[in-house]
Amino acid sequence: MSNLIARPISAAKISRFSWLMALYAENHRLLQRLFLPERLAEGRYVSSIGDGLDLHLDVIALHAYTVELRLSYAILDPVTGEPDPSAYLRLYHDTEQVEATHCYIGRRWQDVIGLYPPPSEVLDHRLRMNTFLGKWLHYLAERGHGTATLRRTGDVPPMRAEMLDPAV
Repeated sequence: MSNLIARPISAAKISRFSWLMALYAENHRLLQRLFLPERLAEGRYVSSIGDGLDLHLDVIALHAYTVELRLSYAILDPVTGEPDPSAYLRLYHDTEQVEATHCYIGRRWQDVIGLYPPPSEVLDHRLRMNTFLGKWLHYLAERGHGTATLRRTGDVPPMRAEMLDPAV
């Protein structure tokens, strides 16, 4: 028999906040690889790969350190008239992060977590939104979307005020 002593392996624990920041960085890498959004002018862009499901990328606003975007399909929710699914994104140039500030996947954030959720629920919701965004970006890359399939189609259509400045 061996006289080796088993030592416990100490693995670093990552906090939920650190995990969220890592998701933001990963989403930035994926979005950059797909569309290079900081090189786009304000307006609506469509990525078409011939599958009948065109992807819309709206460059809503360009700022010194951020870009405001919306990613959606041309499918509208029959109840609200909003694109479903859709994600509002904020790209941070200086920190190389992309944050999904608002997602609409059949329900609004208020319907999911309420109007005044505790901070832990807000963090959990942000983790879910940004995990969804990462999976969506991976899917888009696998399907063949990218700068080669992207074309400008005009100005960004008007949006409701609560969509431009989401509370959560």
